[in-house]
Amino acid sequence: MTVDLKNRNYLSCSDLNLEEINFIFNLASSIKNNTFNQSYKKTLGLIFEKSSTRTRCSLSAAIFKLGGNCIDLNPKNTQIGRGEPIKDTARVLSRYIDVLAIRTFEQKILEEYVRWSQIPIINSLSDEEHPCQALSDFFTIWEIFGKLSDINLAYVGDSNNVANSLIICASILGVNISIASPKNFEPDDAIVFKAKMINENNTLKVTNNPIEAVESANVIYTDVWTSMGQEEDKEKKDELFKNFCVDQNLISTCKNDPIIMHCLPAYRGKEISDEILEKNQEIIFKQAENRMHIQQALLAAIM
Repeated sequence: MTVDLKNRNYLSCSDLNLEEINFIFNLASSIKNNTFNQSYKKTLGLIFEKSSTRTRCSLSAAIFKLGGNCIDLNPKNTQIGRGEPIKDTARVLSRYIDVLAIRTFEQKILEEYVRWSQIPIINSLSDEEHPCQALSDFFTIWEIFGKLSDINLAYVGDSNNVANSLIICASILGVNISIASPKNFEPDDAIVFKAKMINENNTLKVTNNPIEAVESANVIYTDVWTSMGQEEDKEKKDELFKNFCVDQNLISTCKNDPIIMHCLPAYRGKEISDEILEKNQEIIFKQAENRMHIQQALLAAIM
């Protein structure tokens, strides 16, 4: 079966199946190894309602490396920020650009853009998911281990949008995943149900004990405890999450010699110790670099 992703939207990891993800991985690998030579004179638009370093730069670099160009549609400098309806913005932009990457709050905002757009929409982060991040994370794991079967991934920290996408993508790829979060910060039931519907045989474990989560881990992953837009909860969460730091004490309880991953930015001494981040900096910055390669492959596939 030939994989055809042309003009497809990517709002959630569940928008791709196993064959399609493997296609993206192989395409990203050829791009990274300079064996992909196609050029696309296309235009990518960015609508970012939240701060961004890696996502903004990696998407911009990705389209430029494909031979296209990027327009930053900063809401503060466009009519979007003055309240122009999404249905008007989407219909106009569909006549100017070829693909639109949106970083926003509610998932329904992305769905509204899809409703009115004639071009593909990419979720560059919403409160519910961060699907491009998860794709590049599993691509990085695939590169390091040469496989995804029999891999145990432990995520330690807040069950946020990154954790949600990791759960869903792990289910598609058949990666065993454990989530360790404090009580009342576990993954939403809807995400767990969605993952089980995708692959009822995949191992998904949720615990309030980080030691239990990392026991058999090949990969330990963490992210910030306080996501964008939740800054008012920062002090409260710092206290509740203080036993969920990925440090040498936690890693020493693991049976394996796990790699450590972080999607960045990192708050050293909170969700990860400075020592552990620096020991694993090569992997963590490879993970960051792979955002560009995966997004370049995704853009090439859908344009």
